[in-house]
Amino acid sequence: MYTRFRKGFERLLEAIVIILMSSLTIIVLVAVAYRKGGASLSWYDEIASILLAWLTYYGAALAAIHRGHIGFAGLIKAMKPAMRIPFIIFSEICILGFFTLLAWVGVDVLIILEGDSLVSLPQVPTRLTQSVIPIGAVLFIIAEALGIPEVLREAKKPDGFADHEIPAAAEALTEVPPK
Repeated sequence: MYTRFRKGFERLLEAIVIILMSSLTIIVLVAVAYRKGGASLSWYDEIASILLAWLTYYGAALAAIHRGHIGFAGLIKAMKPAMRIPFIIFSEICILGFFTLLAWVGVDVLIILEGDSLVSLPQVPTRLTQSVIPIGAVLFIIAEALGIPEVLREAKKPDGFADHEIPAAAEALTEVPPK
């Protein structure tokens, strides 16, 4: 059940990121075409920046489920197995604590923004656009928590902690571009 939930959550995040990226691309292309045609969309800048922020938050959650965020895998790998677990637990507590605080403050921001709307599209409430802060934080917490069992399992291995960055970087360097 855990594996199915994790895969389903990962697919959901991937779909959201693809939709956001596609939407941002389409909006930018349409805005460029309008500007080239001598007209300008009044709402383009505001909506594009909002979509970019959403893409950042949802993309961060997707990176977290792949354990692709910034970390110290090399440092953890160099430690003895008995020392790895406490360091991993400490780092997970810090990460989860930070994003819990971000979600909490994000809800406070939404309360403060009650009644505000976008400048270029007054019918769109600012609370809707800024809801990405607590939602993205909660999604990051879920993604991070789903990766904890795998990280702890890897940390217990006597031959070393799996550092996914090193093989990925080596593979990227050894790829031969097609002629």
